[in-house]
Amino acid sequence: MSTMPIRALIVDDEPHAVEIIRRYISQVPEIELLATCNHAVGAFQELRKNKADLLFLDINMPGLSGTDLVKSLQHPPLVVFTTAHQEHAVEGFELNAIDYLLKPIPFDRFLRAVDKAMTIHKLQAPPATPEPTKPAMPSQPFYIYMRIDRQLIRLDTEEIMWIESDKDYIRVVTQKGTHITKQKISAMENLLPIRAFLRVHRSFIVPLSKVRGYNPNYLVVDNRKIPIGRNYKQVCLETFNPGNRNAPVFLE
Repeated sequence: MSTMPIRALIVDDEPHAVEIIRRYISQVPEIELLATCNHAVGAFQELRKNKADLLFLDINMPGLSGTDLVKSLQHPPLVVFTTAHQEHAVEGFELNAIDYLLKPIPFDRFLRAVDKAMTIHKLQAPPATPEPTKPAMPSQPFYIYMRIDRQLIRLDTEEIMWIESDKDYIRVVTQKGTHITKQKISAMENLLPIRAFLRVHRSFIVPLSKVRGYNPNYLVVDNRKIPIGRNYKQVCLETFNPGNRNAPVFLE
């Protein structure tokens, strides 16, 4: 059974900001744009007619503000606040927003918020009734999105062997091939699932599940020695020390 898309509503009084988020959403198949509203009252009326799973909501709008809109909803959907003023973030998180995006919104930062929304939405969804005549479906993989040759590709993080940076570019080595894109490794690090990947060098990120050996100076991943940077030795020691009960079990 295919997963239902997340129904999103954009609420912003700036047409340019609406258009940017609309364009970003069009590149993520898992999100369906329900509607756009240029003021909070219109959004309130839209939410009374149609169920939305996710709001991209500007905080500072004339009349009813974005935070006032959330306070007025008895059962608000997931909320990602958008704002040009960083000081508004605290108020947004007090209302249990899952994230806030500071304008102008970079695409990779938008995808990070979307990944959070997808994860939370999946956890909130009621469990499907099992069908005894069919085998259980595997758990939903975690995807990231990369821009390759002017196209946006979806990459299952389970396939990643390691990520390597080269100046302004990163090389993502997977079980099926290698992808190269212009992006900072720190931006990619923010998109990866928490506790599944570890930055071990200023130029390398590795998935914990693929590490097959540990040495104070390097890790072994797929018979490749990945160097451990001086500033990352302590976190690697704490992660891979055999005395750590949560350390991975090495095959060699």
